Amino acid sequence: MKVASYLQQTRVQCLLLVVFGFVARWPALSGELIWDDKLLVRGNPMIRSPLLVLEAFRHYLFPDSYSGHYRPVQTVSYIFDDLIWNGDPFGFHLANILWHIAGGLLLYFLLRRLFSSLTEAPRENEANSLGERNKSYPSAAFLVALIWTVHPVHSAAVDYISGRADSLAFVFAAAGWLLFLKAGEEGRTVFRRSFYLLAIVSALLALSSRESGLIWLALFLIHLFTLEERLATKTKISVLLICLAIAAAYFGLRHLPESRPENIAGPGWSPAMRGQLMLGALGDYARLMLVPTNLHVERTILGPAGSLRFLVAGGLLTLAVLAYGLRRPGPAQRLRILGAAWFILSYLPTSNLFDLNATVAEHWLYLPSVGFLIFLAGVALDLPVRFRSAAVVFSGLLVVTFTALSMNRSGDWVNAETFFRKTFAAGATNSRIGVNLAVIYAERGEHAKAETILRKVLRVAPGNSLARNNLALALSQQGKAEEAKALFEGASKVRPGDQKVDPTSWDAALHLAKVFREEKNTAAALSLLEQARRDYPDTWQLVNFEAGLVRESEGIDAALPLVQDFVDRHWWHAGACFALGQLSAERGDKQKAEAAFRRASWLDFHETAALNSLAAMQADAGRFDAALRTQRRAIRRQPDQPQQHFFLARILARMGHSEESLQAVAEVGRLRGLAQQSAEK
Repeated sequence: MKVASYLQQTRVQCLLLVVFGFVARWPALSGELIWDDKLLVRGNPMIRSPLLVLEAFRHYLFPDSYSGHYRPVQTVSYIFDDLIWNGDPFGFHLANILWHIAGGLLLYFLLRRLFSSLTEAPRENEANSLGERNKSYPSAAFLVALIWTVHPVHSAAVDYISGRADSLAFVFAAAGWLLFLKAGEEGRTVFRRSFYLLAIVSALLALSSRESGLIWLALFLIHLFTLEERLATKTKISVLLICLAIAAAYFGLRHLPESRPENIAGPGWSPAMRGQLMLGALGDYARLMLVPTNLHVERTILGPAGSLRFLVAGGLLTLAVLAYGLRRPGPAQRLRILGAAWFILSYLPTSNLFDLNATVAEHWLYLPSVGFLIFLAGVALDLPVRFRSAAVVFSGLLVVTFTALSMNRSGDWVNAETFFRKTFAAGATNSRIGVNLAVIYAERGEHAKAETILRKVLRVAPGNSLARNNLALALSQQGKAEEAKALFEGASKVRPGDQKVDPTSWDAALHLAKVFREEKNTAAALSLLEQARRDYPDTWQLVNFEAGLVRESEGIDAALPLVQDFVDRHWWHAGACFALGQLSAERGDKQKAEAAFRRASWLDFHETAALNSLAAMQADAGRFDAALRTQRRAIRRQPDQPQQHFFLARILARMGHSEESLQAVAEVGRLRGLAQQSAEK
């Protein structure tokens, strides 16, 4: 009894949520950057400076190429991660886990409030039994939040850095709901209005994190108008109007990015097929919630013959159970209604009712899973008293089991090879998995092995431009130049939807241009790059390579406009600004070069090349004090790099500060010695 009483304390339950949340996901902390992580973290110029926080709202998730995902808050979260961790994957994984745990804690407090609002007042003849059930509601809220926090199905949203949008939307939406409830209890006008304002801001941040924020708004309004009895109708209508204004503001923000290519047409399924897919997805999701095994990111329900019929049967069974739970009377019936409504409403947008990039996906359960667990809690709370202890013990065993499964699944994300290999072993059929695994082998020099995998992918998906491009690379590395060139030419032709399928679909054109350059066919390379630049106008890699070719063949004056035009349209791109500074310096335009280097240094808070170039120009102009300040900024960014202290020593020597210059040279020697000792170990 003492232990039970202790475990019912709010602070103890919060501590358990934090501890189990960390234990379940800690293997992911040592994980590398995998898949889209490399684009969103390592290759993302939008996250290199906190000065770009507001600019993030004017771009889609992948700023250098096409992506229909408008998630600026996700980009902003990466900006602060990069500022602290300088691209170290550990920090990004840690942030993912913290966001997820924060979501679990907020869910716990939100469910306590929602469950208490659904509690029925006990009648005289059933005061004892119903009163006991009502006392169980806080514990039920805790168990739902705990099981949700450790559930293995959320691996793709937590262990995968690129999946952070789910956690961000969850945190801000749950926080906004809680702030609204808190404001309704606040008697002081100033604090009440402050809480309402924070709730509005939090809701807008949830929408700007992921499109699922709209589902949160719908859930909030449904609860407000159907289950919330304490507010007057006039107040509810006012809240509805504010929510509509928030949604309008969000859709206004979505128009800030520049226009993009039209989305490709969907698969064109018939209504009957869509119905089967909806039921099949429902059956698959119900199975994943109850038995979360065979997990992998690239799921599909269009598998071997007969598998879809089996999943459809599971979907029909799930609907039957939900319907029975809704109709069955009992003190927790309203709780089951809330859970079923939560689950179905948040499931419908990803149920294949609309065209999606997959038939099912595990991370799409991040929000619906809450409703599923609420429904199960409503079932458990209406069990006879004699089964209540057994239900609690079973829940505890479930938490331990799910924690162990989550730890095992998190270990799959340690490195790319392990992830893709195990994803294949788990039954993933998407060709992107094969392409990525082949890339890993190619990077290790196992080009024949990569070739074998890519040829298998192309037999299944002959139109896959990424597979053709990477096969061409593997062949070129093995000396099969003619076949490689033919594949590059085919992969470099943009087909409808290529930009949507993969953000790096421009890569084939770049590789083919490099082939032409090696063949001394500059005209063909430039023609190809000019067309590629029209297809992918926001891709700096294409512009940079084209500018380099133009500079070699026609001179600096011909290359400069290409870079200048890109910088004019992408002022936030540090790499482009640095290139503009280099070309301007070579052309003799010192003032323009310094301005470009200065801007580049502010657009990337960790890079030092722009600062080094700027300091050198200032020293050459005799502005040694300015050069000294600039170089010291570079040292603060990279204090352990011998090169930075060497540049400082040169500036000090030119200023006549011999003693300080010798000290800087000594620091260069010390750092090189440390680096050599580390390498020997």
